[in-house]
Amino acid sequence: MTMIYLFPGQGSQKIGMGQELFTRFPAIVEQADDVLGYSIAKLCLEDPEGYLNLTRFTQPALYVVNALSYFAHLEDSNIPQADYAAGHSLGEYNALLAAQAFDFATGLKLVQKRAWLMSEVPAGGMSAIIGLSLDKIQQVFQTLNINSIDIANLNSPTQIVISGPSSDLDQIDPACKEAGAKLVVRLNVSGSFHSRYMKPAALLFNEFLTGFSFSSLKIPVIANSTATPYENHEIALRLAEQIYSPVRWTDTIKYLLNTSNPEFKELGPHGVLTKLVKQITHG
Repeated sequence: MTMIYLFPGQGSQKIGMGQELFTRFPAIVEQADDVLGYSIAKLCLEDPEGYLNLTRFTQPALYVVNALSYFAHLEDSNIPQADYAAGHSLGEYNALLAAQAFDFATGLKLVQKRAWLMSEVPAGGMSAIIGLSLDKIQQVFQTLNINSIDIANLNSPTQIVISGPSSDLDQIDPACKEAGAKLVVRLNVSGSFHSRYMKPAALLFNEFLTGFSFSSLKIPVIANSTATPYENHEIALRLAEQIYSPVRWTDTIKYLLNTSNPEFKELGPHGVLTKLVKQITHG
């Protein structure tokens, strides 16, 4: 059996997430509060200011809850150590944490900076296209002669997220419905994540990363941008590249399905990745 840990990303957040974990790991929660400058438990459990869905807060919150879920699993499981790890977008930081590329606090500092830079990019949007293939989506782009929209997430063969200016998404979304999409959903995000519009943020993040060193990975981590395992010397490169590159989740899971008797364990809120694995596995 090949044990594979999966960690979710932005979009999986919900008020109340991690409720059973914050009191279980007080020292780690205190570390998080010190790094962030606010109570992570209060944000996740109460969200009194309504910040949880804001990128600057969402990403650190998910990193912390994913990490606490991972630490709880290490304590509770008879098979705590994974053979592989992967994370969807933000979740990739938790996969690298599981592979011991960095410690908890270092990972949170990286995520906090990433979230801040991504939230500063001028407004844009993202739409999830359900039930339409990549080829047909690209045909819609060509028909409308719109070249400002990028493919952001290849989540499954029939769940693809596009990213770009909101005004152009306003044209693309109904056209995808007319082309046969079962559902088109504008995502609750403030930016054009995983698109060319994130390159300025990626450049700034790359500069920030020069202040950090990373340990050799103890287990293979599959990179979002390549759908292949990280090389130890390219961790900073892949983390910066990931911000503007598509999340190749379908190819990531297909890579992992080729391991010996793979068993996937999602660690974090919501369970969306488990559903995507089923979609990819069964075509």
